[in-house]
Amino acid sequence: MNKAFALVDCNNFYVSCERVFNPRLKHVPVMVLSNNDGCVVARSNEVKALGIKMGTPAFKCKKLIKEHNIQVFSSNYTLYADMSHRVMETLRQFTPDLEIYSIDEAFLSFTGFDLRDCERYGQEIRKTVYQWTGIPVSIGIARTKVLAKAANEIAKTHDKYFGVVDFINCSAKEIDSCIEQLDVNDVWGVGQQYTKLLKSNNIYTAKDLKYAETNWIRRRMTVMGERCVYELNGTSCFELDRHPAPKKGICSSKSFGVPVISKNDLEEAVASYVSRAAEKLRSQYSYANVLIVFITTNRFKRDEPQYSNSAYIRLKEPTSSTIDLTKSALSALSKIYRPGYKYKKAGVLLEGIHPDSQIQLNLFHSVNCVKKEQTKMLMKTIDKINKKWGRDSLKLATEGTKHSWKMRRTRLSRRYTTNWNELLEVCV
Repeated sequence: MNKAFALVDCNNFYVSCERVFNPRLKHVPVMVLSNNDGCVVARSNEVKALGIKMGTPAFKCKKLIKEHNIQVFSSNYTLYADMSHRVMETLRQFTPDLEIYSIDEAFLSFTGFDLRDCERYGQEIRKTVYQWTGIPVSIGIARTKVLAKAANEIAKTHDKYFGVVDFINCSAKEIDSCIEQLDVNDVWGVGQQYTKLLKSNNIYTAKDLKYAETNWIRRRMTVMGERCVYELNGTSCFELDRHPAPKKGICSSKSFGVPVISKNDLEEAVASYVSRAAEKLRSQYSYANVLIVFITTNRFKRDEPQYSNSAYIRLKEPTSSTIDLTKSALSALSKIYRPGYKYKKAGVLLEGIHPDSQIQLNLFHSVNCVKKEQTKMLMKTIDKINKKWGRDSLKLATEGTKHSWKMRRTRLSRRYTTNWNELLEVCV
């Protein structure tokens, strides 16, 4: 059976989320900033037209922001995650065979569908997603995932396709004329280093890569590069990743909104990061037996004393308990904390991760099975409550409440869909 894939990509996702609940933002320049309001991470088309690039530091945009009245927002991750969930659930109405690739992208399998009118079906998906969520999307449809991604890039950048490009019902010549417009850097699976390699060998576009010599590509870009070439030629090599493999390492870390000096504030931050990491660990039904805590000052402020350190702990028993992991993390922090420094960042890394069904216990360590089961049920209850009522509805006291160290978000919009106190108000 011939395979068929669609890549659905939300247009300027963070910006679109802000516009859903603030219609006045439509057709005006809007940008969203990264953690601590540092860099540009999302841009409306109006901002892109002004030449502002992704990753540009916010302070470098001050003049353009003022001149063009650009509306600027801090990243509202709670809102974006919820809107992403709504988009993905809407896509499931069209096919249960779906791979969530990122917060704003998903691959859909159209294998077995009547493919004679994919463009119409794509427009139906696009219309439904917009009606149900308010999020505009672009869709690329093709026989392979790489071609679907290429079709999506064309759909996003060429208005004449009205957001949907169907390569399945195109001739090879028509596909070539489209991918000839696509920079090789925009081909799925080709990163910056491979882009330099390819362009130094006169491979500039997706079409050039399609007709490149496969043996040469394999030698220079490994078998993954060769598969990419096959995919551009219509031979499917990549399946839907319906069940992503559990992560082998989980990191929770953020830069502080203001420098942290006191040990107590550092302990609160580390405890909060442990909570996030443990939550992710349990979500993939895993345990960890290695914990690493790290702290560092701001290396860019060279006029200030510099210090960074980390502590590695091998746990007595594998665990996913926030309580156990927090105890170990705070113990590790005590070993590396030094007073008199302005700390900019802290973090927690969990390693030695295994499925909870494959845990090998320490033969010489006393195991209280009843207590372990009680802890497991407690963590399950905490996760359930936080999922229903919002993150941090229930947490350890060591995580604190004031969080003066939290990342700076001075332009944060409301959590319109997840917080009763921040619902959209309608005045009649």
